[in-house]
Amino acid sequence: MERRARSDAWFDGLVRDVEPGLRHALVAVYGQEQGRDATAEALAYAWEHRERVRSMANPAGYLYRVGRSRGRTRRLTPRFMPVEPGRLPDVEPGLPGALDGLSERQRLVVVLVHGYGYDRQEIASILDISVSAIDTHLARGLTKLRNKLGVETHA
Repeated sequence: MERRARSDAWFDGLVRDVEPGLRHALVAVYGQEQGRDATAEALAYAWEHRERVRSMANPAGYLYRVGRSRGRTRRLTPRFMPVEPGRLPDVEPGLPGALDGLSERQRLVVVLVHGYGYDRQEIASILDISVSAIDTHLARGLTKLRNKLGVETHA
């Protein structure tokens, strides 16, 4: 009974610490519904293989890859639905389409940094890539967004 309580406590801590970032990343990749489903699949995998996942140095990065592999299905609709005029006045109406036009990594990093406020180190941990790779994807993604939306940068 004590072993089960420790296992439950470990899993509860994993969900508390990892789930928000994992969900945000998978939603940025797959969209709201499919991203949430992929997150649930990844967490179910973590529970089923908890002894293995518990021993990992970066369970968030591993579970992100699990969610990615289990979340792959044929995409029928855009990830980001167009914004209805007047619904969200502080969002550029062309942003959903522009985000959908980025590479997956660029979109993911831009949404996590500017949409959710994650820092580069947190994203590097979730994606299990270097901070310099995060910087590259962020810079390229923002450049593409600015070009697509016709926004000029002022130095």
